[in-house]
Amino acid sequence: MNAKDMSEDPAGSVEERIAQVAFNADGLAPVIVQQWDTREVLMLAWVDQEALRRTLTSGRATYWSRSRREYWRKGDTSGHIQVVHEARLDCDGDAILLLVAQTGPACHTGTRTCFDTTDLGAVEGTDQP
Repeated sequence: MNAKDMSEDPAGSVEERIAQVAFNADGLAPVIVQQWDTREVLMLAWVDQEALRRTLTSGRATYWSRSRREYWRKGDTSGHIQVVHEARLDCDGDAILLLVAQTGPACHTGTRTCFDTTDLGAVEGTDQP
């Protein structure tokens, strides 16, 4: 569902969608954040019910900071905002895919993506069993 469709839905349906998420024992769910048009993986973040509610109803990505124990709307201090295009729940209901339009770097280190640092040197597999 895209952000425009979500903003036109009554609040009850937002609550119904949030209720579909299987939050972990800490009340959180992981969010994989991708650039909406290129599908580049930008970052991984966490949401609780309120952060997800704010994201689904505002059109701006809001997360729960596990270290600071507070909400943060991406870009409020850095200017590197994330405008929501789509939000999807995975097949198990315990992970969220957020497709965004990223302004500037997504990573707090100043890089475009949080996944452009250490290569773990995985052996490339083959398509043979």
